[in-house]
Amino acid sequence: MVINTNIAANAAARTLSESTEKLSESLSRLSSGSKIVSPEIDAAGLAQSMKFDAQINRNHAVISNLNNAISMSQTQDGFLARAKKALDRMSEISVLAQDVTKTNTDRSNYSKEFVQLQNFLLEIGDAEFNGVDLFGDYHPLNDQNNPVTKEVTIDSDGNKIKLNAINYSGYAGVDNQGDDNPFWRTFAGIQQSFHTHDSDYMFTVSGGGNNAGGGVVMIGDTQVSAAMGVLSSASAASALSNIQTSIQNLADLRANVGANIQRLKFSVEQNTILNENLSSASSRIKDVDVAEESTKYARSSLLVQSGTVMLTQANILPKMALKLIG
Repeated sequence: MVINTNIAANAAARTLSESTEKLSESLSRLSSGSKIVSPEIDAAGLAQSMKFDAQINRNHAVISNLNNAISMSQTQDGFLARAKKALDRMSEISVLAQDVTKTNTDRSNYSKEFVQLQNFLLEIGDAEFNGVDLFGDYHPLNDQNNPVTKEVTIDSDGNKIKLNAINYSGYAGVDNQGDDNPFWRTFAGIQQSFHTHDSDYMFTVSGGGNNAGGGVVMIGDTQVSAAMGVLSSASAASALSNIQTSIQNLADLRANVGANIQRLKFSVEQNTILNENLSSASSRIKDVDVAEESTKYARSSLLVQSGTVMLTQANILPKMALKLIG
């Protein structure tokens, strides 16, 4: 039995300190809901959970982008649905204009609606979603930032245009070799656009003639109307044939948009499931099990209480040595 060094009190104090630290750790975990309340507790786990959290946040951004893309595609389909209604009416007008009992005045009246519907289709081709072209900018460019447009005037008879160009697949392409043999194309219309495949120029043809009433209408890079007008039975029959082809082109375009929407929705689902699994993995690393931690807290609390009592008793032990002296 000694007085200067109280071994029992030192041991009790050390045990009490450890129990108090564990109790404090349990309190922090239960109050924060996290296992890793300090980096030294699980340094590797903390680093891994941080990477999981960053990936989860990126995936949330991806899902947001995908949902915006779905909205844009649904807007595209909405415009295409209206375009289909316009083409349906144009085909109806084309049939009505072929009626031999109709006069040229009647066909002229039909042509007014026909032209307005075609202008409506032209507007759809230029539609935007939050400032972004819904159907893309397919006009060929010399410089992506500086589009080149060439104005070409129709001949005086209003039916011919002379371009130093070659013709293929329904397009007029600029002859880069400077071919002296011009390409002649006969048409009637107030506006017609030629898109080049060799990315040099886009020609906008302006002018008109006695048969004015339409032109090439592009939605993106899909031609949806090339009807020439309904001012005569012959032109109305030709217009009907073109419109039938245009309706098929539009149907193909809508099918592509629909397939795109379906794929985007699957991508959203995929990223959502990925985030669920990443969150689950991150949770196992950093989230506290409240039931388990509550048990640890109760144990540590009891140890702190008993350690306090025992430290008090250990501090009393040196006083017993005085009895031996007395």
